[in-house]
Amino acid sequence: MKKALISIDYTVDFVADEGALTCGEPGQEIEETISNITKEFIEQEHYVVFAIDAHQKDDHMHPESKLFPPHNIVGTKGRDLYGSLNTIYENNKHKEHVYWMNKTRYSAFAGTDLELKLRERGITEIHLTGVCTDICILHTAVDAYNKGFNIVIHKQATASFNPAGHEWALQHFVSSLGAKVV
Repeated sequence: MKKALISIDYTVDFVADEGALTCGEPGQEIEETISNITKEFIEQEHYVVFAIDAHQKDDHMHPESKLFPPHNIVGTKGRDLYGSLNTIYENNKHKEHVYWMNKTRYSAFAGTDLELKLRERGITEIHLTGVCTDICILHTAVDAYNKGFNIVIHKQATASFNPAGHEWALQHFVSSLGAKVV
């Protein structure tokens, strides 16, 4: 079974104390784990996708603008990967099996070429890490389920600003999507 890692939104805006929409300490606590998993996937030459939220400044038509403050604005430091994950990406971004992908919706599949990239590589199992467990990771997992991918969620490499939502999503992955939570 060919597998891929999809690292979702682990950026300064979502993780750093000064981030525009930060999950703060829960996100910061997973830095070492998410970095280690990413390094392992890169070293084993599995496909690694950095699926990163990309918003335009003053885009009041985007549905998220009614729900959240402006975040992950294209051209700002808020879109940089947080902490050691940024160094890992910078050191490996020219490798053929490492892919940076902008996304404009919660799901990494919505309006992107992610499914095409996975299918052309014969990938059947996706591993998800990042933030927020109950928003972007959840919506990506639901789309992956509906597209027939096997799903693995790395519990110690996911976080949210909503602890109850985080726990609910972890249970939902197993009970409704048949995902493995490891």
